[in-house]
Amino acid sequence: MKKFILSTIFYVAIGATAIAQSSFNYSIDLNPITINNFPGLHSFVHAQQNGKWLIIGGRKDGLHARQPFNSFPANQNNTDIYVIDINNRQFWSASVNVLPTSIKEQLQSTNMTFTQVEDTLYIIGGYAYAQTAQTHKTFDNLSTVIVSNLIDSIINNGSIANSFKQISDTAFAISGGHLKFMKNRLYLVGGHRFDGRYNPMGGASYIQKYSDQIRKFTVNNSGNQLSFSNYSTITDPVHLHRRDYNLLPQIFPNGEEGLMISSGVFQRSVNLPFLYPVMINDSAINPITSFNQYLSNYHSATTALYDSSENTMHSLFYGGMSQYYYQNGILQQDNLVPFVKTISRVSRDASGQLQEFKMSTEMPTLNGASAEFIQNLNIPHYSNEVIKLDQLINDTTVIGYIVGGIESPTLNPFSNNHTNTTAASATIYQVLLIKNLTASIQNINGNNPYTIQIFPNPLKEKKLNIRFYLEKVVPVNYIITNVTGQIVQEGNLNNIKTGDNNLNINLKNENVSGQLLNVTFIFDNRYYSSHKVVVP
Repeated sequence: MKKFILSTIFYVAIGATAIAQSSFNYSIDLNPITINNFPGLHSFVHAQQNGKWLIIGGRKDGLHARQPFNSFPANQNNTDIYVIDINNRQFWSASVNVLPTSIKEQLQSTNMTFTQVEDTLYIIGGYAYAQTAQTHKTFDNLSTVIVSNLIDSIINNGSIANSFKQISDTAFAISGGHLKFMKNRLYLVGGHRFDGRYNPMGGASYIQKYSDQIRKFTVNNSGNQLSFSNYSTITDPVHLHRRDYNLLPQIFPNGEEGLMISSGVFQRSVNLPFLYPVMINDSAINPITSFNQYLSNYHSATTALYDSSENTMHSLFYGGMSQYYYQNGILQQDNLVPFVKTISRVSRDASGQLQEFKMSTEMPTLNGASAEFIQNLNIPHYSNEVIKLDQLINDTTVIGYIVGGIESPTLNPFSNNHTNTTAASATIYQVLLIKNLTASIQNINGNNPYTIQIFPNPLKEKKLNIRFYLEKVVPVNYIITNVTGQIVQEGNLNNIKTGDNNLNINLKNENVSGQLLNVTFIFDNRYYSSHKVVVP
């Protein structure tokens, strides 16, 4: 569900850009594949087993319309489950309509969260029109699928009902988030609950609540009835206030497996994407506010690769939608967050520093938004599916496939009320990783130029004394949260000026005494800076 703020396109300078080399000496090539009669889809879930893909849910139309009465029509729900044999260019299908009502309603929804663990596909939430509720809603279901059983049943035209189980709980009412498996627990990260009819003007046709959480739990799928336990949450209404983002598996510098939240929408104070990433391990989150990622802001197909010989992590992003993109070699900013062709990379070096690069290859069209990357599991990879880059021995390797997504003929069909010109893509792109020692790339300065001091710390009274320098006057906002993830105060800084600024913020909440607070400042609606302070 997209929502944009109107603006004009203008040129921006985000530090110096240059042609550069990096330790990632590879280029990308895309080989389009067409499977006869396979429909275009986007925002679906997928799994795979023995070289065959399973695709469930999503939508058959393009970008949703602006008008509430015309947005997310039920007749464009994907009501078929597909099995694809990419090697033989063929597919099979079965209808969800043979399933129990609660299961078939959820499994034709859009933006479900999902992950595959061995032979089980876990599916949570999703948004669609529900006949039983007579309205659009976010489903509060967790469904499991035995992947091999369902694939065999569809290919052999058998019954599919025994491949599914389902339970309901309000904790599962999430759309536009992500689900991952890590350290023997499921991690339901971000997203929102959206009930009612979409309205771009914030009208009364819906109720929306962001999760602002990571919800962790285990699932018992062994009996006839699903159950979940060991439920806990991490709440952060600043850094986890995200949906429609990318969540990539990572290998951290210490060798630990983790996750990276990339961009997403919307910031609390402005309808623009977040630009900085958030790293997640099994116990905490780590917002990397010193770095901004500019070239990919919405959910798209992604690939994660790790080079153990150099301890470098590389994350690839294919097309989609972005507030920033290049035109004729010049970086442009468009606050409408248009469709883009950019293929970009964010790389982490052995010291943990991040840098972003524009790859020389682009998507063939303005597409990639809400597409999925289905990985080639026949190449070396870790248990979290991060590709073992240093173990790829061939000069050219098929690392996976970009499947589906929304395709647009123009940059901003939503703001121009031309969403009917967009479509779900039926083209599948084989992704080739090619060793190329001379590949040229363009790197972007993603450093955060703003620093701020809070003093003294611990505070001597309920007042924040702050100091920062501005080369030009920009809006500066702040959000203060406590250790339980509650917002205790937020606002704008007034009387700021070019040069040195020395200001103070009086803490209005008397209940913050003796607490550890997290104070986040936002400069120019894109640069974040977070600090922990102790209140007397």
